[in-house]
Amino acid sequence: MQANKTTADAALTRRAVLQATAAAGALAAPLAHAAAPAFTPDWESLIAGYRAPDWFRDAKFGIWAHWTAQCVPEAGDWYARNMYIQGHAQYEHHLKTYGHPSEVGFMEMNQRWKAEHWNPDELLDLYVKCGAKYFVALANHHDNFDNFDSKYHGWNSTRIGPRRDIVGTWAKAARKRGLRFGVSNHAGNAWHWMQTAYGYDAQGPLAGQRYDAFKLTQADGKGRWWEGLDPQDLYTGRNMVIPDGITDPKAAADWHAANDGVWHVPPPANNPAFTRRWFLRCRDLIDSYRPDLLYFDNDGIPLGQAGMDITTHFYNASRAWHGGRLEAVLNAKGLHGDRRLAVVEDVERGSRDDIQQQPWQTDTCIGDWHYSRSVFENHQYKSAATVIHILCDVVSKNGNLLLSVPMKGDGTIDSDERQTLEGIATWMARNGEAIHGTRPGAASAKGRRRSRAAPWANSPHSPSPRRTSASRPRAARSTPSRWAGRRTA
Repeated sequence: MQANKTTADAALTRRAVLQATAAAGALAAPLAHAAAPAFTPDWESLIAGYRAPDWFRDAKFGIWAHWTAQCVPEAGDWYARNMYIQGHAQYEHHLKTYGHPSEVGFMEMNQRWKAEHWNPDELLDLYVKCGAKYFVALANHHDNFDNFDSKYHGWNSTRIGPRRDIVGTWAKAARKRGLRFGVSNHAGNAWHWMQTAYGYDAQGPLAGQRYDAFKLTQADGKGRWWEGLDPQDLYTGRNMVIPDGITDPKAAADWHAANDGVWHVPPPANNPAFTRRWFLRCRDLIDSYRPDLLYFDNDGIPLGQAGMDITTHFYNASRAWHGGRLEAVLNAKGLHGDRRLAVVEDVERGSRDDIQQQPWQTDTCIGDWHYSRSVFENHQYKSAATVIHILCDVVSKNGNLLLSVPMKGDGTIDSDERQTLEGIATWMARNGEAIHGTRPGAASAKGRRRSRAAPWANSPHSPSPRRTSASRPRAARSTPSRWAGRRTA
């Protein structure tokens, strides 16, 4: 989604005018050394006042722990949604492994998530060896479970499952190693994404019997592991429930895809409480952990004005934490025109055609976003050489790479993942100075991945050769000379 040159020039001119106006006001009162004006929750304020901090532009490479209870089944991404879609492979896996979703719903996976072998210090030492300069922890996913000590949501990792403050533990370990720390927030989509949990089998012995979310209330938890919690707070309520009477599994799946599967959605009009609680949870996350980076898994800013209010709060809080300096990075996707100037745009599993005037980021994963045993067993992870070539391509175009490394439910990574990471570490030890602290030169590796096909263009397991000509050590060592950056100092 790359704006054309005319749009980009107009956007830059717009910001230049706004900034020049502010500068003129400052010159009119040379003895006043007031701090920069506080951001207000509107695009004009964000565009005029935001600039990506130098730490982010210098870092170039970050690693992400995209880790939730959806890693427990080891069946891949979007498990919490797809396990409720009859005919889907994850539905079949859940039925065979755990039971029917009318009786054993996804909330049970949160309780099964124990993180019993999680060693964040050991993992972060490895990530530092790989050359990562920032680390991002997933704070909540579309399954609406908070991985932190949440004041406004009882369904969180300090009370259920790991019974640990996942985000807080990651933050302490990352900062101990000098890494910038970020969090990702995906819960803005939970209100429609989890609506499959209110569905039913279209055919079979339990046809028409509603799944667990449709039936469970807080009263049902008495004497059970979730006593005192309301499942509706987790599943988000009956916002967009599939109607009765569908008797074909494909027709049911199509209904979900066309309704609760639509990604470009406003806040839920019939559930303002969800939006309000999302705001409180996100503000709590920011205030409690003071992240350097906040990643929204949304096209644009999520949930309308609530998202704008959070963005403004994050930027103003960053200035307060850093003596007036704005050190915050906020990632959002699918932005157009001058709105790209208000945040650092993220391109999921993709790149750009050429050098961008504004810093940007791509995020990708060496496998599937949530842990998949089949990716490991079939040796389908990206190789170190593949990751390195993606990194060099992105850096040459003024971007950063945020790399997700899938984790098992027990908190470990597997041997194939370690092989990829050790290869990255070996290369970065020799060539890291061609990556960190650089700015793009006059030319880049044009067209390696076209921005118009960027979102999800880099599929979960592709490119992921275990052995290709690109994975030879000599080819890997040659990469910096092909896409050399210009160092800032």
